[in-house]
Amino acid sequence: MAGKIDAYVDCVSPYSYYATQYLRRNRKALESHGVEVENKPPWTLPAKGAYSKFDSERACRYFGLSKFPSGVLCVPELTIAAATVHDLHQAPLPARALRNDLPSPLEWIFHKNIDISKPENLAELLQSHGYSDDEVKSILGAASTSEFKQALTDNTQAALDKGAYGAPWFWVRNKEGKEEPFFGSDRFAFMWQYLGLPFQDIAILEKSKM
Repeated sequence: MAGKIDAYVDCVSPYSYYATQYLRRNRKALESHGVEVENKPPWTLPAKGAYSKFDSERACRYFGLSKFPSGVLCVPELTIAAATVHDLHQAPLPARALRNDLPSPLEWIFHKNIDISKPENLAELLQSHGYSDDEVKSILGAASTSEFKQALTDNTQAALDKGAYGAPWFWVRNKEGKEEPFFGSDRFAFMWQYLGLPFQDIAILEKSKM
């Protein structure tokens, strides 16, 4: 394996949303270079304040995402619910391999403004991705077990132990086995350099004289 990116994300952080969408779009390119990506939620962040209004609009334009509706839900329970969906999809449930068609709770939170901390909404999210009633029942049942609650706690502590102070937080290992942290949804060029990957950086173009 040429490298690995552990992405520690907060499911109610818009910057985690930008970062995960970017990584999902580029997963095949990363895999072609032998780089594995693993998302590891969560912890809750305070609101970014007035600045976030401006920066969020800029980020949506840059990452090619539609603007969030006003009044987007942002409560701690959403972090737990969204992270639980993520962790359960990586569990060895008998129905099928779940990871490849992981539903995007972030999209439901930020674009549909749906409170997926409510079981009926979480069930609807899963059903919208083709899961049967039995599969949904199995997933929701597992979500209340101590095993998965502990998994969320362990992921949070693992990130904090590595120095994380916000989301998205990335822990990257390169082909030499060296590891370093990266913070933010605008640090991918730094990560690609660290991993030794070919990439096109952002560059301003000189105005044409024609």
